[in-house]
Amino acid sequence: MGTLLLKFFVFLMGGFVIGEAIVRAYHLTSEVPKRYLDDNGIQRYNPHQQGSWKGGNHSWATNELGWTGTLPKSYDNLVTVIGDSFIENFMNPSDCHQDVLLKSRVPKMNFVEAGRSGVSFIEAMEIAASMDSLSPQMHLIYVNAADFTESIRDIAVQSDITQVDLGNRKVIPGIMKSAKLKTILYNVKFAYYLFQRFPLNQIKFGGEKHAPAKPTVQPDHSNSIKSLLEFVKQKYDVRDKIIVFHPKLPDAIKNEVKAAGFKTISLDSDGQDNWTFVYDHHWTCYGHNQAADQIASYLQELTIPE
Repeated sequence: MGTLLLKFFVFLMGGFVIGEAIVRAYHLTSEVPKRYLDDNGIQRYNPHQQGSWKGGNHSWATNELGWTGTLPKSYDNLVTVIGDSFIENFMNPSDCHQDVLLKSRVPKMNFVEAGRSGVSFIEAMEIAASMDSLSPQMHLIYVNAADFTESIRDIAVQSDITQVDLGNRKVIPGIMKSAKLKTILYNVKFAYYLFQRFPLNQIKFGGEKHAPAKPTVQPDHSNSIKSLLEFVKQKYDVRDKIIVFHPKLPDAIKNEVKAAGFKTISLDSDGQDNWTFVYDHHWTCYGHNQAADQIASYLQELTIPE
């Protein structure tokens, strides 16, 4: 019996080693950088990390500021580009990032990205405030509808996302959840591949029965969003913030943001199916180029010294 178990263990370890080699060689998992919490309670990436996206067709790198994107040679006439995973943009090569695309269209300006998956609208405002030390001319803040509701702790507490407690008029920084398991999985890529392919929450056991999902009525958060914007207007200088609305964002939210005093740009993807990936809601290189075209048209009309 002991010999049989030993052979099984050797066979299992051999298969694991082979699996690890295959996953690494063919980049079957996406690598993501490690984070840290800065002095302002903002989650940034450890500088100077490198990795490959799933499939290995392109790589990513983090810069000395703790973000993705390429730092400009000069910070003169600077514009920051702030947002969530759309700006982080691991799924596209570096030449499809907003900073590169906007620089090619508006060469008199310089651009710095600050993007990370999970950035809420209120955290984007905090990031903009932290980047004021670079003396930017303006901040471009890219938003989805969910970025507003996720910012409001009174709607639903999400501890890993920076939110505002409107009742107490206080910004609550997101907490970095324990990453011990993730660290192990990232380093042992075959295990991480299996974890992604067969997540535990999708394993079904015999005898389980699931009732059909009932349609739900979406709650009206318009008053909460209005209160959020009133808080933002009081806490931050909104005059140098330009809110970039993702395509198809509801007009009601746009109107509230404009009423709060923000300058805005509304992206339009009507009739263009190539903006997003087939398997993912993020923008393709085509989508990023279209967004940059529309934003550049706005920026070119602004008076910035040469």
